[in-house]
Amino acid sequence: MNIDWEQLGFSYMKTKSHITYSYKDGQWDAGELAEDEFINIHMASTCLHYGQAAFEGLKAFTCKDGKVRVFRMDENAKRLQRSASRSYMAIPPIELFMEGVNRVIKDNIEFVPPYGTGGSLYIRPLLIGTEAMMGVKPANEYKLLIMVMPVGAYYKNGLTAVPAIIQDEFDRAAPQGVGDVKLGGNYAAGLYAQAKANKAGFPINLFLDARTHQYVEEFGTSNFIGITKDNTYITPASRSVLPSITNKSLQQLAKDQGLTVEVRDIPYEEIKELKEVGACGTAVVLTPISEVVRNDDKITVPPFGPESKLTELYKSFQAIQYGEKEDIHNWMIEIK
Repeated sequence: MNIDWEQLGFSYMKTKSHITYSYKDGQWDAGELAEDEFINIHMASTCLHYGQAAFEGLKAFTCKDGKVRVFRMDENAKRLQRSASRSYMAIPPIELFMEGVNRVIKDNIEFVPPYGTGGSLYIRPLLIGTEAMMGVKPANEYKLLIMVMPVGAYYKNGLTAVPAIIQDEFDRAAPQGVGDVKLGGNYAAGLYAQAKANKAGFPINLFLDARTHQYVEEFGTSNFIGITKDNTYITPASRSVLPSITNKSLQQLAKDQGLTVEVRDIPYEEIKELKEVGACGTAVVLTPISEVVRNDDKITVPPFGPESKLTELYKSFQAIQYGEKEDIHNWMIEIK
């Protein structure tokens, strides 16, 4: 194994193994580690025809003390349960999820990037319906697969601001739909919009609410956060927004630092009044937004500086993940 740890991007890399748990006859099995990258499922599986597919994303880190820890995997376990419930799939127990993450990391421990390289081990749990079913109804058989791979930054330049675009012809999720859970179909719905944005020179797109197109919801792959002129941390309150564990954690850090946090409706026009705008999520952690373009309207956002609130929050967040700062909220779970 010869990995240039400091040059890692955010892409698939084959590792030693993944773990698979199977659900049949009303119960989960004990799970099995496997090296084969391919899985054998029936061509009539419900995941392929009716979208019974949910996933998660979380990271493990080699900390300053040399120990490997996972960031808030209990929260990812709970979110996967919500996704499973909403799509009527078998619900993996939290203990099973955490056991699986622990087992697969231990089996791939040599792929966890060393401390100081800026890398992490990305963990991708995937829950799919595998029973052959031609009628539109949920499966009775499921698989929970957990794969891992070493990654670097999602955007290679780190905290470098990027422009975002609003394309009013696209919506991310219906008002009473499944935007608040992490189903594969949500991302399929955004692929065309993302491709169109990329073609126009924008690495990220921003969606407004589907009902009125007056309020900010979220970016294609990340939650929206802003800092007002009076140093209030704001993020949208919407039934269609995926509850980001990164956002939830940044909110707590903001409170720790004395900021007011508001989860509320954010009118599109209010973006013009914000002094900082960012996109946050597991993969990106935090990406500054330099401008938001909507047709002929271009909102320029003041640049991040070393003293900006979001930069400060980002540094605190990463310091906890790498064991450089006291983990007062007990977010980091050691792999044993």
